[in-house]
Amino acid sequence: MNTPEWLSARGGALKLGSDRKTWFVIFNGRPDYSLVALPAAGKFTCTLRQTINGQRLESPGAHATSEAALAAGLESLRQRLGWG
Repeated sequence: MNTPEWLSARGGALKLGSDRKTWFVIFNGRPDYSLVALPAAGKFTCTLRQTINGQRLESPGAHATSEAALAAGLESLRQRLGWG
């Protein structure tokens, strides 16, 4: 998975975790958010969490692939951060 332009433009990056299924959004060398695509009734959803406190952030919808679910999670994060 590639780092989206809106994230890299603000000094952020994506990094795959050691479990090979959790993606971390990295700012200043620290993982600030985590994303995990999970199977749900033949489709995939994305669990998005703030790593500092474990708070779950809303990322609605079911998607055909895990990649689409992760992309939707990143889009939810972009909107939550107010980055257009």
